[in-house]
Amino acid sequence: MKHLLLASTSTVHGSSYLEYLKPAIERFFKGCKQLLFVPFARPGGITYEEYTANAANFFNSINIDVKGAHEFENPAKAVEWADGFFTGGGNTFLLLKTLYETGFFQAIDTAVNEGKPYMGTSAGSNVAGISIGTTNDMPICYPPTFKAFNWLPFNLNPHYLDPLPDSTHMGETRETRIKEFHQFNNQPVLGLREGSWLECHDDTITLKGHLTARWFIQGKEAAELDSGSII
Repeated sequence: MKHLLLASTSTVHGSSYLEYLKPAIERFFKGCKQLLFVPFARPGGITYEEYTANAANFFNSINIDVKGAHEFENPAKAVEWADGFFTGGGNTFLLLKTLYETGFFQAIDTAVNEGKPYMGTSAGSNVAGISIGTTNDMPICYPPTFKAFNWLPFNLNPHYLDPLPDSTHMGETRETRIKEFHQFNNQPVLGLREGSWLECHDDTITLKGHLTARWFIQGKEAAELDSGSII
C-alpha cells in the first residue's frame, strides 16, 4: 500500500514555494503532524539547515512540524518519528548517493511500502521511479547504483520541456534524449511538465494539474496523456 504525491517542481512561475500544490498537500497529508524532510539534493549547494527551514516555513503554515533527515543519527528512529516524508529537488545523483550512504534509502523504502505517505518534487520525484536514468541533472557525483525506489513502474522526467518552434537552439530536445535512453533501456518514461504532478494510492496512479504529460514507450511514438488519466 503506497501513497505518493510526485510533482515536477516545487515552484511554478509567479507563485511562492509549494503554493500551487497547497490544496493537494493538505489533502494528501491530512492527519499527519510530523514530517521528515530529506534535504540531501541541496539545490545550489545550500546547507541542509537552510533547505529544511524553507520546507518547515511552508508546512508550519498548515500545522505540520518538520525535521530534517540530517538531524537524526539513526534513520530508523527518524522514520519512526515521522508520519510522512517530503524529499525536495536539487541534484538527483547527489540525492540518491546520500540516501544510500546514510541508510535512509532502505528505511524510507520500508516505511512507504508499509503505507506512510511520501511527497517528492523534482529530484525527490525522480527517485520514486525505476531508476534515475532520465533525470536532467549533471552527474556531479556517483551513487553506487542508478536504481531508485521503484515505487512506480516507469521512470519520470520532471521539468519536461517541449521544443519551441522558433528556437535557434541546435542541441537535442528532451524528447530526443528520452529516445536515446530507450536505445538501451525498456522502462516507460513520463515527461512531467511544470505544474503537473502524480497522485498514487495503492496501484492507482493519476495525473493531476492542468497540463498533459508526455508518455514514452520504447519502440512506439510518444503520446499525450490528459490530466486525470490513470497511468
